[in-house]
Amino acid sequence: MKSLFTQVRSYERSVQLLMVNQFTINLGFYMLMPYLAAHLSGTLGLAGWLVGLILGVRNFSQQGMFLVGGTLADRLGYKPLIIAGCVLRTVGFAALGLVESLPALLAASAATGLAGALFNPAVRAYLAADAGERRVEAFALFNIFYQGGILLGPLVGMVLTGIDFRVTCLVAAAIFAVLSVVQIRALPPRRGDNGDNTKDGQDTGRESVLSQWREVVANRPFLLFSVAMIGSYVLSFQVYLALPLEVRRLGGEGESGTAAVALLFAVSGLSTILGQTKVTAWCKARMEPGRALTWGLFSMGVAFAPLLLATAVPVPDGGVGRWLLAAVPPALSALLLALGTMIAYPFEMDTIIRLSGNRLVATHYGLYNTICGVGITLGNLLTGAALDAARAAGMSALPWLALLALGLACAVALYGLHRTGRLAALPAAEARPAAA
Repeated sequence: MKSLFTQVRSYERSVQLLMVNQFTINLGFYMLMPYLAAHLSGTLGLAGWLVGLILGVRNFSQQGMFLVGGTLADRLGYKPLIIAGCVLRTVGFAALGLVESLPALLAASAATGLAGALFNPAVRAYLAADAGERRVEAFALFNIFYQGGILLGPLVGMVLTGIDFRVTCLVAAAIFAVLSVVQIRALPPRRGDNGDNTKDGQDTGRESVLSQWREVVANRPFLLFSVAMIGSYVLSFQVYLALPLEVRRLGGEGESGTAAVALLFAVSGLSTILGQTKVTAWCKARMEPGRALTWGLFSMGVAFAPLLLATAVPVPDGGVGRWLLAAVPPALSALLLALGTMIAYPFEMDTIIRLSGNRLVATHYGLYNTICGVGITLGNLLTGAALDAARAAGMSALPWLALLALGLACAVALYGLHRTGRLAALPAAEARPAAA
């Protein structure tokens, strides 16, 4: 840990603040969201379809507005969008704990989703701008803080929700309120290439939003890369979907099943915190970004091999043997998924910047997040359908075989983009964006 903080201190103060901010953002988010469905269905007594609607509105408002958030960040600067997102999430989280009517709950849920769409592209574009040529290493550190918030948030939320879910909401809102104040006072203004037209050093007018969007959509290598990377998000999300369902199927709903699910998240989060910087340094010293991305997706696909092999093992009737079968293969899969993400993530973020030509970076991040978000939704629907079909037909290997094939297919696609030069940087000025 001492080495980690030494690396963080080697960056500018703005980069350090952004990393701490991301930890705090995830802490506040994950201390509340895992317990929201139980509050809506239990405390408020809402029907299941209404709970799904409220949660779906949050996801849709975030994924659907990423492009808008990225565009606004490029036009207005990164700091205003980061602050606006944190303020909006403060309001949304407080409302989730205080309101009970359906319209108010829908509005609060939409606000929390829109908040993420505002600050996510801006944070990543800001980090890339101030990290400069060290941005691959910066994104590796960023992922450690990101995962740290995911790991700690549910534990804090569990304690607070044991008192009252409203306490959880108000504490999460307070965290974002403090975060907003800190960023207003301490985060320097920053903007990248926002699409202004210049001639002979004079600003001749800002491009329209539609012309900027057309420019990004016309970036064919970027679009191909975005589509190829959808699989990485579908696969990594299975730590929250397919793996816990498999654990519950074999381990049951009791304390043993809960312990096995907790093991999944512990393996995923702790392995990233302990290994991310070492994995990134090793990969950067030995391979090009395209090869690292290929190996990352390959590792994520192979992550489902332990579960595939476990389907050939007879299921014990109970006892330690059944718990080990429920816990060990999913934990190995979670570890390999974390390893694949550690390999790919820093190079993934860097590749988006290189393919953007260092222009309209936040807009590129916004569209990338939207494409991958749509892919996650479709991928999860198909994964859920495959799990149900496999159980009904007695073909338990089917979902794991499909996920393994998805990872290998995406790895092949990325290798093809790398080999044909489509992951190379676009010609663009490499000058670092200046402070606003």
